Amino acid sequence: MSGTVSPSPRTRPRTVLISGASIAGPALAHWLHRYGFAVTVVERAPELRTGGYKVDIRGAAVEVAERMGILEDIQRASTDMRTGAYVNDVGKRIATLPADIFGARVGRDDEIMRGDLARLLHERTRADVEYVFGDSITSLTELPDDRHDGRQGHAGHGPDATEDTDGTRGAGGVEVTFERGAPRRFDLVVGADGLHSNVRRLVFGPEEQFVRHLGAYISAFSLPNELGLDREELYHAVPGKLICVYSSAGDPAAKGLLVFRSPRLVYDHRKPAQQRALLQAAFKEVGVSPSEGWTEVPRLLEAAHAADDFYFDGLQLIEMDRWSRGRVVLLGDAAHCASPASGQGTGMALVGAYVLAGALAAAGRGPEEAFDRYEKEMRGYVAVNHALAAKFAKEMTADSRRQIRFRHLMMRILPYMPWKNLVAKKIAEDVQRGANAITLQDHPAPGTATGRAPAAGCPTYAA
Repeated sequence: MSGTVSPSPRTRPRTVLISGASIAGPALAHWLHRYGFAVTVVERAPELRTGGYKVDIRGAAVEVAERMGILEDIQRASTDMRTGAYVNDVGKRIATLPADIFGARVGRDDEIMRGDLARLLHERTRADVEYVFGDSITSLTELPDDRHDGRQGHAGHGPDATEDTDGTRGAGGVEVTFERGAPRRFDLVVGADGLHSNVRRLVFGPEEQFVRHLGAYISAFSLPNELGLDREELYHAVPGKLICVYSSAGDPAAKGLLVFRSPRLVYDHRKPAQQRALLQAAFKEVGVSPSEGWTEVPRLLEAAHAADDFYFDGLQLIEMDRWSRGRVVLLGDAAHCASPASGQGTGMALVGAYVLAGALAAAGRGPEEAFDRYEKEMRGYVAVNHALAAKFAKEMTADSRRQIRFRHLMMRILPYMPWKNLVAKKIAEDVQRGANAITLQDHPAPGTATGRAPAAGCPTYAA
C-alpha cells in the first residue's frame, strides 16, 4: 500500500474485501484507503464495466463528490444535455424544454455517464487498491475472535495470504473462498455488488425475500446516432410504455432507453438472450405503423439485439431490516436499491460509501458499532428515496393516450406561461427532497481513525 508504514501484526491495517467494482465499491475503496485500511476489490466481470446510461449527481452526492476531490472531474465529463422533447408517431418534436427540467437538476447538480464515473473512480483508486477482475466470492465464513491457529490474514497486495508466526491469538475476521483465487482472510467484507448481490445471497438469503417489484422493466443500450442528436433527449409515450433516445457530449453514439409496465417476469439476469426476447415481446407492436407509435421503435429493438452494452432489469426496491451481519455489510444497491425510477441510485452509492467509511474510521469498539452508525445515518435518506421511486415508477408510463395528450399539451404551453418557473420548481421539488434527505456528518480527517494519528498510520479499533 503506497503511503503506509509496514506495521507489526498487532497494528496491521484493517483488511477489507469489497465485492463489486461499479460505483459504490470503488467510492468506498477511495475513502477506506485514505483512512489507512488495506482494500481489495473483487469483480466478477473480466474488466471494468464502462457501459450504462446517464446518471445524476444531486444534492448530498455533490457535496460528497467535492469532499472526494472528483467534482471538477465530474463536471468536465458532464453529459451537457441541452434540451428534452416529446415526439409524435413520426418523430416530430411537439414539446421541447430545457434538459435540466427533465432531469430535475438545480444549482451544482450534474449528470454523467455511469461508465465515465466508474472509470474515474477506478483511475483514482487503482494505484492504492488491489483490484481482482474475473473472480467472485463463493463462501464467507466468520471466524471467532479467539481463534488460535496462526492464520491472521493478508494485509497487503497480491493473492497469497500471509500467516503470523508470533503466536498471537486470532482476531477473528472472515474466511473467503473464490471461484478462481485461493482462500483469503479479511477483517471485513462489503457487498457492493448491486441489485442481484452475491454477498447478500450468501449471508442473508435468497434475493426474492428482499425485492419489491415496482411494476415495470427498463432496458438501456447504445445505438448509432442516426437521428443526428446533439446533447438532446427525445421521448415518446404509448400507454404503459416509454421510449427515449439521447446523445450526450463527447459520445458519437446515441443511447436508447425503453420502459414498459409488467408484473414480475421470470428470467435469468445473467442471460441477455432471455432479456432481449422479453423486450421484443413487450414492444413488438409499437411503431410498426404511425398509428401504433413512434416508427423509430423497430430500429431501437434491432439495436438492442446488437448492442454489447445491453442492460435489462426490473424497477425494483431492495428492502432489508438490517444491512450487516457480523463482519459483513452491504452498500449501495445491494443494501437498498431504489431502482432507476428514483434517479438517486448513484448519489446514494456515493453518499453511502462516505458514511460507511467514516463510521469505520471513527469506530472504537469494533465493526458492529460502525455498522450501527452507518445504518442510523442512512435509513431516513433511503426511506425517502424508496417512497419517491415507487411514486415515479407509476408516473414514468401513462395509462392512456388521453393522458399522454394532456401531458403534451401542458409541456407545449409551459414555456409561454408567466408561472413557468414555479412549475419547473415544483417538478424538481420531490427529486430534490430525496437528494437532500441526509445531513452529512464531518467524519475524521482522512489518515486518522479517531481524530488522532493512529499507530503506523492505520486504524486500530478493537477487534
